[in-house]
Amino acid sequence: MAKAPSLIVAKVGSSTLVDEHGALDRAFIRSLCDQVVELAHEGTHVVLVSSGAAAAGCDELGLSERPSDIMTLQACAAAGQAKLTEAYADVLAERGIPCGQVLLTRRDVVDREAYLNARNTLMRLLELGAMPVVNENDTVSVAEFAFGDNDMLGAIVAGLVSADLYVILSDVDGLYTANPQTDPTAKLIDRVSEIDGRVSSMAGGAGTSYGTGGMASKVRAARAMLAAGIPTVICRGRRERALVDVAHGVKVGTRFEASAKETPHELGRKLWIGLAEVVRGTLVVDDGAARAVTERGASVLPVGVVETRGTYVAGDVVDVRDLSGTLLGRGAVRYSSEDMSRVRGLKLDVIARFLGEDAAQPAIHRDELLVF
Repeated sequence: MAKAPSLIVAKVGSSTLVDEHGALDRAFIRSLCDQVVELAHEGTHVVLVSSGAAAAGCDELGLSERPSDIMTLQACAAAGQAKLTEAYADVLAERGIPCGQVLLTRRDVVDREAYLNARNTLMRLLELGAMPVVNENDTVSVAEFAFGDNDMLGAIVAGLVSADLYVILSDVDGLYTANPQTDPTAKLIDRVSEIDGRVSSMAGGAGTSYGTGGMASKVRAARAMLAAGIPTVICRGRRERALVDVAHGVKVGTRFEASAKETPHELGRKLWIGLAEVVRGTLVVDDGAARAVTERGASVLPVGVVETRGTYVAGDVVDVRDLSGTLLGRGAVRYSSEDMSRVRGLKLDVIARFLGEDAAQPAIHRDELLVF
């Protein structure tokens, strides 16, 4: 039997947390907390990334459906966040476990120091025997610094605390070969080792009025975790003892199996770059550079860059795409967009000859590149 994980990040979506009337399902929350307590007694810590604040706020403010304007959504999040955390805290307190609320925006993890502070807070809560409940701080998030959905927020948190396992508790059983709601021949995929175009095409859109992420966002998060070496499981959250069974190695849902070869320090730095940072531009590379990056773990060299897009400065994070537009990775670029336009397509010795030795460097060094 595989070794039990010592630290799990579990993300639970709004559509799983609320009942048919859109109110928080207290019975489900109690069941989920019972599983967390059971795992804690076995030596497995859980960080819970919980959606549901806006849904709880709609109920609290007497709104019959999720609003579409940002101001009302943020008001709902403000009203619902306290209600959501209180629901967890009340149940956990009965079982002798404290609950700590951590609200994040992407701005909080873009800055390296703030990123490490968030990590230290989460780890200290765990050391003190508390269960952290993490959510996006929707009341102050702006479009540029929003995570977009909590599937990716959960992935960022999993990387931030170096989790052994990331579990997405959803309203679906996992990834299917097709949409099971419309295709009776669709089959559940129990294991994925690589996310290619075929796997990505199997994902659909958001499934309920309360959730913001669909299977596509879950697969994107799983792809990031594959790159990070953190196994990910997507499963139905309302399945009895789903979280405990996943932790015990029971075959539940779809498991995305990862195989990281890097040290935790290298991994943490790359995760911060690849997941937390705001992307400022794109480098398009030729086929040879694409193979070198994906197959040999090479740096991105200027000679392999055929196009640069966007405006950025040295140190900003950019996407790396191949000629077909496929996202290969994300990394910290060492040239500004203006300089990149001048050196792209040139070998390092040519750059050194005309611009000096200091200017002859990789466009993105392998140590600062997260390859998807």
